[in-house]
Amino acid sequence: MGMTMTQKILAAHAGLDKVEAGQLIEANLDLVLGNDITSPVAIHEMDKMTVDTVFDKDKVALVMDHFIPNKDIKSAEHCKCVREFACRHEITNYFDVGEMGIEHALLPEKGLTVAGDVIIGADSHTCTYGALGAFSTGVGSTDMAAGMATGKAWFKVPSAIRFNLVGKPAKWVSGKDVILHIIGMIGVDGALYKSMEFVGEGIQNLSMDDRFTIANMAIEAGGKNGIFPVDDVAIEYMKEHSMRPYTVYEADEDAVYDEEYTIDLSALKSTVSFPHLPSNTRVVEELSEEVAIDQSVIGSCTNGRIDDLRCAAEILKGRKVKKGVRCIVIPATQKIYLQAMEEGLLKIFIEAGAVVSTPTCGPCLGGYMGILAEGERCISTTNRNFVGRMGHIKSEVYLASPAVAAASAVTGKISVPEELGL
Repeated sequence: MGMTMTQKILAAHAGLDKVEAGQLIEANLDLVLGNDITSPVAIHEMDKMTVDTVFDKDKVALVMDHFIPNKDIKSAEHCKCVREFACRHEITNYFDVGEMGIEHALLPEKGLTVAGDVIIGADSHTCTYGALGAFSTGVGSTDMAAGMATGKAWFKVPSAIRFNLVGKPAKWVSGKDVILHIIGMIGVDGALYKSMEFVGEGIQNLSMDDRFTIANMAIEAGGKNGIFPVDDVAIEYMKEHSMRPYTVYEADEDAVYDEEYTIDLSALKSTVSFPHLPSNTRVVEELSEEVAIDQSVIGSCTNGRIDDLRCAAEILKGRKVKKGVRCIVIPATQKIYLQAMEEGLLKIFIEAGAVVSTPTCGPCLGGYMGILAEGERCISTTNRNFVGRMGHIKSEVYLASPAVAAASAVTGKISVPEELGL
């Protein structure tokens, strides 16, 4: 019985020839990640341990991205704690104001994540790096502390679900629509503690930004991780961004999967997750009722990359955000922000009546930069729409692609670009 791609990576990092689903292993880590919310907890736990410093100052990444620049005294204290820890232990990859970005966009951009890595992060969307063929998963702050101290982590080897992607998506259909369709199909616990492995000839029609989006939301189906094979597109991305060596792992032909699904990308349409679960999906063109919105957010670790901003700008160019709608655009990193500026995208956003924010996770988790009041609705390119996720418990969040979020900002209701004649 063969191994899946994820199982091969874990076996190699555990120093084993073979692992099986359900097996408990201790694996060596290539990177341990924390942010301004989760790191202070891990730091306080590490202070209780009998260790002098981190296992490797080059293999810890601390990204201040949730409430940065600091929104209040508490967030300032959190960042001060992390900043002092980073200085004390000479952490190489510490990213603060002016250098930081949304962590799951920043780390691949900085070349800190490559194929074959094992990565843990005290943030549930750490599964993003599977787009490059790495095993990456979210953990609690205590596990982050243990990882920083020892460079190791315990895992139960996951079983897997195989998603065979075929066909080519239509113009306004993106990776966000793909993963929302899948979550709607299998449910928020459909891949509980399983590896979501994406294969098939359709992958060649997905950009790296699409793949990051899909892997990012594996956790929203309960997945332990999401992972893509390492093809020429992924290799080219790593060559552009990283000097680190990478290792390509491929699933065995006789690897065992709990389920297998085939997704025809050409058949997919613009999809939106209605409140209050990512699995509550509907095709926009098939909506029977008009859903008015108060706010549109285009950004986050899911959809704040340059492809996302270009898509939104194409729709907003020469148009205006509807009166009474707040449109917030958030480039995911400083580099993306600068690229968007150089390409004239920021000018398009501002002329359309949107605001452009420094990189931050702020509105996604109801932190700042877009809090919702009672009864308000937001269409958002973020990844969660739980009760109270963006503010008041009686507000509503609708998850969508950048194309739908931009079109909706113009019409003031959930819409597809085709409604604007695009």
